[in-house]
Amino acid sequence: MEPVRTCIGCRSRAPRSSLLRIVAGKSEIVVDETATIPGRGAWLHARHSCFQDAVRRHAFGRAFRVTRSLDAKQLENRLNWLMDN
Repeated sequence: MEPVRTCIGCRSRAPRSSLLRIVAGKSEIVVDETATIPGRGAWLHARHSCFQDAVRRHAFGRAFRVTRSLDAKQLENRLNWLMDN
């Protein structure tokens, strides 16, 4: 049985393989392709609507337990690229 994770955008549960793992870098949110980067991670559907929900709800700061603002531009560009392909 595959592990289940919760998307921080839409708050729905899904198999780990259908979500992107993201981690907080020094000043930005980084996509963890192999799910091996150390540190506190969060999970997000590869959908722009889930990204927008997470931004609107300030879910990134809570998920990573940080108070500093994180640049989400790399993540947004990655999601846009995935939607185009």
